Amino acid sequence: MSYPYPEQKYWGEDGEVSAVFRPATTPPNLGESGTGKDATHYLATTATTRGEFGLYRVEMRPRAGGPKTHFHKRISESFFILDGTVRVFDGVRWVDARKGDFLHVPQGGLHAFRNDSDAPADMLLLFTPGAPREEYFEQVSQLGHASEEERAAFFDRHDSYFVE
Repeated sequence: MSYPYPEQKYWGEDGEVSAVFRPATTPPNLGESGTGKDATHYLATTATTRGEFGLYRVEMRPRAGGPKTHFHKRISESFFILDGTVRVFDGVRWVDARKGDFLHVPQGGLHAFRNDSDAPADMLLLFTPGAPREEYFEQVSQLGHASEEERAAFFDRHDSYFVE
């Protein structure tokens, strides 16, 4: 099956200076790198990409666990393992994904991920089209004292539907 190019978004004739460079030395936006804690880097947010995608680097400490099986109705999610071993669930089975492995989950696809190993793991998460995932990353850990209604509203607002 062949897909057409996306709709034209730039109408100028000469191009523009609009690239955004983020050096590797930039500290994470959430958490702390290299401290045995989890960290999330906002590489390309929905705001930066004009809604086209969101790209995040996630550093997971040893035995960090991860979210339970869920799906998204409005966004796809892709995983690219940079280092370590991340257990990914593809809707059927759990797979130990290692450096260079990739998993794409379209809208509606059941998935989960976790670091069950004794070593840290590092991966890229790609969401398409872009969605404001920063609020999700920053607030999901604070849901411990939320009511069921508050939790449901939070997950609905962030297009995350858990099945277990």
